[in-house]
Amino acid sequence: MSGFEDIREHMQVIGADGVPVGTVDHIEGDRIKLTKQDSGFGGHEGHHHYISRGLVADIEGDVVRLSANADVAVEMFEEEEGGEAR
Repeated sequence: MSGFEDIREHMQVIGADGVPVGTVDHIEGDRIKLTKQDSGFGGHEGHHHYISRGLVADIEGDVVRLSANADVAVEMFEEEEGGEAR
């Protein structure tokens, strides 16, 4: 298993169920910042979202695998404004 420091730009982030969650923009502190294209719809569209380091289960090649299924991980997204969970 690789460490959190091995996460790089453009890596794919997938849930434990294999469903894509987003693409790494970069690392900010203990969070993965996803690209805006992975921002969702409605009021969340066009905002960067973040995934906590605690959700990272493994890093395999160019894929960051989370410990939670994709639908759960999306519910746990943090937004850029204040970093609060939505």
